[in-house]
Amino acid sequence: MRVIRAAHELGIRAVAVYGEGEHEAMHVRLADEAWRIPSAAPIPYLDIPAIIEIARRGNADAIHPGYGFLAENPDFARACAAAGIVFVGPPTEAIAVMGDKIEARRIATAAGVPVVPGSDGPVTSPRDALVWGAEHGYPVAVKASGGGGGRGFRVARGPEEMEAAFLGASGEAARSFANAEVYLERYLDDPRHIEVQLMADAHGQIIAVGDRDCSVQRRHQKLIEEAPAPGIPDGTRKALADAAVALARAVAYRGAGTVEFLLDAGGQFAFLEMNTRIQVEHPVTEMTTGIDLVR
Repeated sequence: MRVIRAAHELGIRAVAVYGEGEHEAMHVRLADEAWRIPSAAPIPYLDIPAIIEIARRGNADAIHPGYGFLAENPDFARACAAAGIVFVGPPTEAIAVMGDKIEARRIATAAGVPVVPGSDGPVTSPRDALVWGAEHGYPVAVKASGGGGGRGFRVARGPEEMEAAFLGASGEAARSFANAEVYLERYLDDPRHIEVQLMADAHGQIIAVGDRDCSVQRRHQKLIEEAPAPGIPDGTRKALADAAVALARAVAYRGAGTVEFLLDAGGQFAFLEMNTRIQVEHPVTEMTTGIDLVR
């Protein structure tokens, strides 16, 4: 609905897609035209060939992927490019490398952005994880390489918990992301979780549009967002923004994105991950800046 409203404000016609039985959904009623996705898939909104075919038949110039799974699927961005359709989002390569948490850590380090101490690459067995834990100390976070949103994430507070954490994280990662690969990080017990909202154009200009505090969580799922993040010294806030922009510049970013950091009580921060899409929580920034990020 937000995309349709922005398109109409800019004089652009909006074509909606919908699944079986959803022909009276509000986004369908607001759009200039609507097409049912011709798909037998359990979730038709993830059927890339079917969506591309509708875009072709509807003479669409561009596709906005929303903020669901397709928004961070490099295969969808490639399919749009192959069909000669603008993908409203970052370059395909940026989606791919930031979606790989291990590669994202490497890029952040090369860009001078601090990262949480972690394994240099994937860890393939509980035995190897125990070796790393003995060398670097506990607690240890076992995290899915291709995951996010709190899935494929377990914490081992001592060596006796490592095998269960490893198997739990890799098993959930395989089920959720079809990728069982995991890596390790030192787990920080009580950090603040700060995210920086970015916008970048196609000419190399990247700006930080404020930050948000999303430290209140349950099972690593965000519950409350507050903007701007309260109680942060101006110098730390600027350093967070500069680090986010440096990371985005390293992958030639374009469009809306969010870089997430962990911040300790001493003002030290470390890169956590980058979301290469507009996030569900973007209205918190919009309400406190007056900027329509979707438009």
